Amino acid sequence: MKFSSNKPKVYFKTFGCRTNIFDTQVMINNLKDFDIVSNESLADIVVINSCTVTNSADSSAKNYVNSLKKLANNPKIFFTGCGVWTKGEGLFNDGKIDSLFGHSLKEEINEILKKQERVFEPGNLEHIDKTIVSEFVGKSRAFIKIQEGCDFRCSYCIIPYVRGDARSYDMSVILEQISTLTQNGFGEFILTGTNIGSYGKKDKNTSLAKLLKEIFNIKGVRRVRLGSVEPVQIDDEFKELLNESKMAKHLHIALQHTSKDMLRIMNRRNKVLDDLALFEYIADRGYAIGTDFIVGHPGETDSLWSEAMQNLHRFPLTHIHAFTYSKRDGTPSASMKEIVKGDIAKVRYNELVSIIENKNIEFRKSIKEPLNILVEQEKSGVFFGYDQFYNPIEITSNTDLVADWVEIGNFEVQKDKNVAKF
Repeated sequence: MKFSSNKPKVYFKTFGCRTNIFDTQVMINNLKDFDIVSNESLADIVVINSCTVTNSADSSAKNYVNSLKKLANNPKIFFTGCGVWTKGEGLFNDGKIDSLFGHSLKEEINEILKKQERVFEPGNLEHIDKTIVSEFVGKSRAFIKIQEGCDFRCSYCIIPYVRGDARSYDMSVILEQISTLTQNGFGEFILTGTNIGSYGKKDKNTSLAKLLKEIFNIKGVRRVRLGSVEPVQIDDEFKELLNESKMAKHLHIALQHTSKDMLRIMNRRNKVLDDLALFEYIADRGYAIGTDFIVGHPGETDSLWSEAMQNLHRFPLTHIHAFTYSKRDGTPSASMKEIVKGDIAKVRYNELVSIIENKNIEFRKSIKEPLNILVEQEKSGVFFGYDQFYNPIEITSNTDLVADWVEIGNFEVQKDKNVAKF
């Protein structure tokens, strides 16, 4: 990476979700008086964009802070992200970090990093960014943040308390953002946020579906993927877009569980039978469907787990983001008494993942249409990307395919990926 010798050098460390990836890009876009480096050992300043979704996420950030103290270059440490509202103050008071600033101040990063005195500015939970990001460093796909915050109060989740209530970006800003990126060569866009299905819910003139229709009209947009949406947020207006050619043929719809009683314990809004009907409707239109699933949440008895797995077999799922429950201090779940032992949770986790892995293989074997792939990277002559169904594929080719769109008609289905020649 090129940089001038007279500017201070900054390294960004990003933990957590796609929203954090976008937030880091917003900060990078607002740096004017600093150079960005690709290694902590070269940096004068390290900016940590933290995650706090679980206690272990806090520990990861804290361990990283401690590792920086061992570097010979002794960089100044600036701490931001969701962890500002949980562990940030303790790290600041203990002298583990030099400065702290919240989400709402990331567009002011250039001036914050120039301050000689220690900074402690948590900011607020009402802010919406105005920055138009023109580039994504090292990415072939662009993440587009369309909203911030969440109005749901699931019993296990801390995020509404560190990201605030749901609020949406102005549609004109989102469309300008995407238009700018298409002009810089991006063709695939992933809409992200804390709870993207809530986009426009507080403005009767817009909605996620209306936003998508406008995005599809932008010249240069090839494919649009969505981050996680809630089952209750998929309405008739949204369903009308399922046959749109620019929609990725994959939706990630957050179930979190398939037991009626567990959904109640988790304070979820979705209902198992309604979820099943919705998933079948979407699958009938040729979609791959992924979901989130928490294993081992307090109250998950043997009988409830058995019920959940019986129900799960009925769902036309192809992808799973499964994780064992991890206590998050400050949430209602953290004080629940019926704890599931770790060894039991591990067995359940493996059972869940195995079911969906088999469903995914069967889905890929059933595909009758060509795969449309945006090639993202290459290693030793093998190219890697994702198809419209969000399945990974490895392509052997003598042609440099990185950042190209390719269509694959013949491919081999392997356990965890598809394989093809081009």
